[in-house]
Amino acid sequence: MSIFNIRVYALFINDRNEILVTDEFRLGKEMTKFPGGGLNWGEGTIDCLKRECREELGCEIKIVKHFYSTDFFQLSAFHTDHQLISIYYIVNNTSPISISISKKKNDFEKKEGGQSFRWIPVSEINSDDFTFPIDKKVAEMLNTTTQNPDR
Repeated sequence: MSIFNIRVYALFINDRNEILVTDEFRLGKEMTKFPGGGLNWGEGTIDCLKRECREELGCEIKIVKHFYSTDFFQLSAFHTDHQLISIYYIVNNTSPISISISKKKNDFEKKEGGQSFRWIPVSEINSDDFTFPIDKKVAEMLNTTTQNPDR
């Protein structure tokens, strides 16, 4: 049976024009992506993202605007019968982010569930910084947006 896997992600851009990313170790693989996660049955996308930010970052958020939704077919990297649909929102935190921020990539113990967070200057963002195709596209879009602010 084919399944739609809906993921919702937060694009936090701070006052230094840096974006928050998460480095994680899941299913035996290191990955870099944006903070967020999977939609649960009965949730809307914004409720999902608020829950994910509380769980991962210990903060409350407000949605600034929708940034991107997947517009191409993407198979899940982990489940060959799942089609991914990812939705990205630019957000602001309305309470402090209560996690440690690292200055280096993959600054966590290499065990299942390992995770660390870091800021990347938006002007230096590169699609190669990210593991998954949809995040790579969002990175390209962010790079284009900062290079051409009228877009």
